[in-house]
Amino acid sequence: MNLLVTGGAGFIGSHFVRSVLTDALDGLAGARVTVMDKLTYAGNLDNLGPVAQSPRLDFVPGDICDAALVDSTLPGHDAIVHFAAESHVDRSILAAAPFAVTNVVGTQVLLEAALRHGTGRFVYVSTDEVYGSIDTGAWDEHAPFAPTSPYAATKAGGDLLALAYHRTYGLPVAVTRSANNYGPYQHPEKLIPRFVTNLLSGRTVPLYGSGLQVRDWVHVDDHCRATALVLLHGRPGEVYHIGGTAELSNRELTGMLLRECGADEKSVVMVADRMGHDQRYALDDGKIRRELGYRPRVSFAEGLPATVRWYRDNERWWAPLVID
Repeated sequence: MNLLVTGGAGFIGSHFVRSVLTDALDGLAGARVTVMDKLTYAGNLDNLGPVAQSPRLDFVPGDICDAALVDSTLPGHDAIVHFAAESHVDRSILAAAPFAVTNVVGTQVLLEAALRHGTGRFVYVSTDEVYGSIDTGAWDEHAPFAPTSPYAATKAGGDLLALAYHRTYGLPVAVTRSANNYGPYQHPEKLIPRFVTNLLSGRTVPLYGSGLQVRDWVHVDDHCRATALVLLHGRPGEVYHIGGTAELSNRELTGMLLRECGADEKSVVMVADRMGHDQRYALDDGKIRRELGYRPRVSFAEGLPATVRWYRDNERWWAPLVID
């Protein structure tokens, strides 16, 4: 199988690529991968370092909004796995335009090219944030969208476009919506790597508002295994939730990170909450479990310490990326 992976030099995309090229994903042994990545601040060729010499890897630098580039690259590929996105909520609040362009227009460019070339499979990687906040219970795949941030709204736009291309044109699209991801190679603008790298550097960490916002956490390896299952066996036109293994408040998570990094509460600085901060996300992932046999393998009790160890051992990777 020949795969076009957009955003394949980013956090989740690069993990998927490394997993494919090391034959760690069932059903994708021997697959070839073309990575298309714009290499913004969040795209990093070092993320592909472990597989950079693989004869099954091709790299195409470029923007998914470049219709001519997408059109010239796509022929010969059996499937598109679309990870590329502007993904940081805080950045979207400060400047929403790049999110609308990449997450909506870029997705439409890819969908149109896939339709034109008869691509056999298109997986759109979405997020639980399209639903907004939920006080109790969990969303199923039919829950209405109520995105809060510009990031979430633009991901919802791409999500709906992808499903519309299936319903109108019959394009074999499947959509995944996952819980918060964590693991190695995640840019230190995100919560877990930001707190870990700050603490390992002897700096303080900023905790928004009350710190009682609740998130579910899924290890990136589990997310990528689930994505592979949807790619290979998911039904066209369907949405699949990828739930996590730990529902925690940000305050609870901060306490765990303090312990893992050998720090104490003096390292925490309470800061004003961000605008439109959703209180809680929760996904019902029964569908992917029933239909595709997915089960997460990495418990949070195992995955969080391993992630902290990775950052402790890889300062060379993250030191140039650390933000204030």
